[in-house]
Amino acid sequence: MTEQQSSTSVKDKASTLNLGAVMPAITVSDLGASIAWYRDVMGFVVAREIEHEGQRVGAMISAGSVQFMLGQDDFAKGRDRQKGIGFRLYCVSEQDIDELAAAIKARGGTLDQEPTDQPWGARDLAVSDPDGFKITISSGTGEES
Repeated sequence: MTEQQSSTSVKDKASTLNLGAVMPAITVSDLGASIAWYRDVMGFVVAREIEHEGQRVGAMISAGSVQFMLGQDDFAKGRDRQKGIGFRLYCVSEQDIDELAAAIKARGGTLDQEPTDQPWGARDLAVSDPDGFKITISSGTGEES
């Protein structure tokens, strides 16, 4: 590597974005139903509920070190607005995917995809939340081993 290539690489690294976490914010049609689904079916914990002018308008939910924000739709864009189209949350867990699938079903959930071995070495399952947001829970990318 030349000196110029080396300095460019250092410069590029210094100017790249470095994030420590991501928290998706999901707009939902029925906040109460969504909180119940994430908590009672998926196993999330409600970390905090958010109120504005005496009304519950959002919630922070967590599963391990991952947090999601659920926000009540104000329906300013119409009550028939589709949600969850063209978007998937890909979550990685060290838990057994087959056991997670069985627990979700035992709590009344429906899987979009049963636990499946992927060509890249991961095993995953898929669900859709009450508004159609797609969630994949995976054992990882298969590159960890």
